[in-house]
Order: sequence, then structure tokens, then C-alpha cells
Amino acid sequence: MSVVLRITRQKLDPEGVLKQYHIEPGGLAQQTLEKAIIDYSIPYCPHDEGVLENSPYTATARGSGRIVWDTPYAHYLYFGQVYGPNIPVFEDDSGVPTRWFSPPGQKKHPTGKFLTYKTDQNPNAGSFWVERMLADHRKDIVEEVANAARFENSK
Repeated sequence: MSVVLRITRQKLDPEGVLKQYHIEPGGLAQQTLEKAIIDYSIPYCPHDEGVLENSPYTATARGSGRIVWDTPYAHYLYFGQVYGPNIPVFEDDSGVPTRWFSPPGQKKHPTGKFLTYKTDQNPNAGSFWVERMLADHRKDIVEEVANAARFENSK
């Protein structure tokens, strides 16, 4: 008894395969991944008035592969260090600085002093919020992206 195999070569269309499974650049999987990272990051992101934690919803171009927290203080809060030079400003007679001022034109640098974060609104608020969130929710995010692609592919 013999077995005959006939092998035919078909031209593979990599872009078509990526599109079919919604994993092309900027596609459904990319957009779902970005939104999931933003959503899951909120409890880890510092909260005062909510500007920082909500900024990626408007500052991130959907499907770009780049998530942006767009506030003037995002960098400092993300890395969790006080940058200086800082000059205290006293606006009352309490002897306690009411705010800090950095002279214009001087490059800021880390001072070695670490920030403390309020956790009343976001219990996990702190520096490096995306990395800490991913340590807790990486599997959830992967599952969410896979489900979105699977659901779309079943239509």
C-alpha cells in the first residue's frame, strides 16, 4: 500500500493573515490592548483631581502603540522622585512652605528624595504604575485582547 501526498504551494499573504486575526498594526487587538492598559492602570496612577489618570484617554492616538499620560507633572510622578532645584515659597506666616518654585532656565535633576502618594482615591497609587499594574494584571489583559480578536473573528 502506498501513500501519495500532493503538496501545493500557496502564496502566503502576511498582511492578510494579520488583518484576519485583528493583529495588524493599529488594529482591534492593538486598540484593545491600549485601552486595557489604561483602564487597569487607573487604580495604580496617582489621583488628585483625576487629570493625570484620565489624560491617556484623550492624549493617546488609538492604535498607535504608544500610551501617553499628558500632564506637566506626569514624568515626576511616574519616576517617583522629587526633582530640583526647589525654592520654597512662603505665602503666609505659618513658617511652612505653601508651594515650591524652580528657577526658569535651570535643568531639573533628581534630588534622591522619594515622593509619597495619596492612596485614598486610588489604593495602589505610586510610581511606575504601568509596571506594577502589569505585574498584577498581565494575564487579564492578554485574555481581554484574545477575547476581542476571537469575538471579531467569529462574526
